Amino acid sequence: MRLVLIRHAEPNYVVDSVTEKGAREAELLAERVMLFRDQIRAVYVSPLGRAARTAAPSLEKTGLAGVTLPWLKEYYYPVQDPTPGRTNDVPWDFMPEYWTRQEILYDRRRWFEDPILKTNPEYEAHIPDVFGGIDGILSEYGYTREEAFYRCNPALTDGDDDDALVFFAHLGVICVILAHLLGMSPVLAAQSFYLPPSSVTVLNAEKRIHDIAMFRIQMLGSTSHLYTAGEPVSASGAFSRVFDY
Repeated sequence: MRLVLIRHAEPNYVVDSVTEKGAREAELLAERVMLFRDQIRAVYVSPLGRAARTAAPSLEKTGLAGVTLPWLKEYYYPVQDPTPGRTNDVPWDFMPEYWTRQEILYDRRRWFEDPILKTNPEYEAHIPDVFGGIDGILSEYGYTREEAFYRCNPALTDGDDDDALVFFAHLGVICVILAHLLGMSPVLAAQSFYLPPSSVTVLNAEKRIHDIAMFRIQMLGSTSHLYTAGEPVSASGAFSRVFDY
């Protein structure tokens, strides 16, 4: 099984859609999605407009229908920022002088006990929605969560290496999904990964033992569909210049 996690194209947050550049990105992305159309088993889409607008050209081109999932919405629950002079913010915007000194934020079992995260109870409260959401889908295809790995049902998982599930979502929630699949703190993932708009992240289920699987990243934040077409990579959500080749 292959998971394809796609961040929405360059956003226009004011109207919850995409910019003109974002519309071009979505069209180029659709050409890329079409390349593996025959491998796609299902497409899941965030209910927010910018993700739906990004998915639309891919759905039209492939002829597939997208399933809207409420838990794929952006994981946006601002907490009290501990850095002097800053107001409430989301955990992926923490300053390094704070979060790198909090050992608990690195702990995949206890990260949510950090007192700053508890300033907004909604942050922790909705984590099970995302963890349970992705695990629920995987269970439909024969992958049942067991501790930090997945137990396979060979009747469903044998021969599925090229089957793909595609998700159109957002940077924050994709980081939460990645953290769950990889066994790491969502805060660490959000602070460590930058996924450009319309980027493609791919994880493959490795079944080195017949009935046990782990998901491993093959590509993270790929934007080859942009640079091969001469379309610049958007820096939306980044705090540095982005690599554009």
